[in-house]
Parts: sequence; structure tokens; C-alpha cells
Amino acid sequence: MLASNFLIIFLITFFLSIIFTALVKQAASRLDIIDKPNLERKIHKIGTPLLGGISIFLSFFIALYFVREKILAGNLEYSHWLGFFIGALILVIGGFLDDKYNLKSKYQIIFPILAIVSVLAGGVGIEKITNPFGGFIYLGFFSSVLIALWLMGMMYTTKLLDGIDGLVTGVTAIGGFIIFLFTMTTKYYQPDIGLAALILAAACLGFLIFNWHPAKIFLGEGGSLLLGFILGVLAIISGGKIAIALLIMGIPIMDVIWTIIRRIKDKKNPFKFADKKHLHFRLLDLGLSQKKTVLIYYGFSAIFGLSALFLQSRGKLIVLGALAAIMLGVVVWFNYLEKRRT
Repeated sequence: MLASNFLIIFLITFFLSIIFTALVKQAASRLDIIDKPNLERKIHKIGTPLLGGISIFLSFFIALYFVREKILAGNLEYSHWLGFFIGALILVIGGFLDDKYNLKSKYQIIFPILAIVSVLAGGVGIEKITNPFGGFIYLGFFSSVLIALWLMGMMYTTKLLDGIDGLVTGVTAIGGFIIFLFTMTTKYYQPDIGLAALILAAACLGFLIFNWHPAKIFLGEGGSLLLGFILGVLAIISGGKIAIALLIMGIPIMDVIWTIIRRIKDKKNPFKFADKKHLHFRLLDLGLSQKKTVLIYYGFSAIFGLSALFLQSRGKLIVLGALAAIMLGVVVWFNYLEKRRT
């Protein structure tokens, strides 16, 4: 495809996202699906419409449908994309029900599980992964287990990260751009996956116009899960490039891991209980604005994600180790500050 064709598809998706977001915002207001302020766990001051994930879902998959010939020209079958679509649709429906009726956590988990089952039923799998010390590791039966764990982890990372305006949407857009660049390189050339990743970035940027602080609409439950799901699936179908997504989402993923450990240590259910101790909330407590906090996350995602373009498997492993060390240092530092404050 010519560069101009990519640009045209990007712009069409971008404007589709803007139009759908404006329409969904009005619909959410009329249906009274509003996220009302809550001092214990939320920082916005006024009621804000939810359901924003629907606009990203519509613009992303409508754009994919119109370029379906190019999307199906690669190694992926129709069933792979169908399983992907049905899984995303399940998340959007579940998100709508949760935003409307505030479902209990034991019901919320049903929709991500069904979305994963849909992807697996569509035939998506990982035959092998690169061994950083040479050769490959063939997964066999463990392919489905790895995919399930990976997608669940990505979905709950973006779900728990969705705490301040524009954070999840922008990080996902960066992820889409980096996967696009990666799949356009000569060594890993996959124009079908690259096109899908570019469409994801465009859909997120169109929504970000409304979601940037002060946000006029939120992703909602379905939207926050949907972005992690799409990014996670693209990482798999681009040839099992999970390391790239790990680098893009490294800080958020480690923040989620630390959050789960901390809540279990405090004898609280990590998926039922909510608090303001995520890294992004702690940065706000230090006096940073929402915009500056979001830009810090964008910077980490872009720098570490782009580094994957120039690293081999062992190099990516080293950078992941550096990310873990950075996050460990941040955790120790904030614990020290909290003890001093106490």
C-alpha cells in the first residue's frame, strides 16, 4: 500500500471516531448513563457520560470492514477476525450493562472470559515464541493458556489504568502506532496487521479529543476493557510480539501487579476493592496536574515501545528488566513518602 492510502484510511477512521463519540455522548446523557463524582475513588468534579468505548468499537470495526480485502490478504483467516470482532462485541455489550446497572464483580468477569473464548474459538493461537537465549519455544497446548492469561492481563491493566482523563486512550494510540511501525519493517512486514493497528490509533485519537482533560466523555467499563483486548490481540496476531506490548504497557502492567500484591497483603479482594493508590493517583498527590501525569505515561510508553524496534529478543528482556527496576524504585520511594506522611 502507498503511504497516501494509509493516511486516507487513518483520517477517515479519525473523523468517524469524532462523529461516533459526539453521538454516543448525547445518547449516554439521554439514557442517564453518567459517571457521577465519588470522593473515595474518583477525581472528576461533575457527572460525565460513559459508553465512550462504543464509539471506538464502531469506528475501528467499520474501518476494518471497508478495508477487509487488504486485511484478509495476509496470513489470517476470516475466522480469526470474526472471533476477534465477536469478542470485542461481547465486551461492549457487557460494558453497557455494567455502566447502566453497575453489575457486581462476579458478573463483570463473565464478559472478558467470553471474549477470550471467542478469540480462541476463532482459531487465534501462538505456535512458538522466541527464546531470548537462542531458538524457539514451541507452546503446543499451552498456547491457549498463554493467550487467556495475556488477554486477561491486558484487559485488566487498561481497566485499572483508566483513572484519569486521556490516559488509557493515549497509551493505546501509542501502542497502535508502534505496532504499525513494527509491522511495516522489512523483517516483520505484515501490512494487514499494520493497517489494523493504525486504524486503532486513529480511533483512539478521535476519541481523545473528547477524553482529554477535562474529559467530556469516559470510556466506561466496556471501553477500558476493549482497548486492552484489541491491543492484546494485535500483539498476538502480529506473530506473538508480546514483548513489544509489554514494553509499551510496562509501567501500567507493573503498577497493576503491585496493586494486586498490595491489596492481597491488606486482605482485600484486588478486583472488588478500589482506591487511589495507583501510580497515576500518587503522581497527582505530588502536585502534578492530570495533563502532566498523562504525558509522563505517554513518554514511558513511547520510549520503551520504540526501543523494541531496534532490539533483539535478549535486548528486549534487558529493557523489561530495567522497567521492572524502575517500577520497584518508584514503589519503594512512594512507600517511604507515605510512611513519612503517616
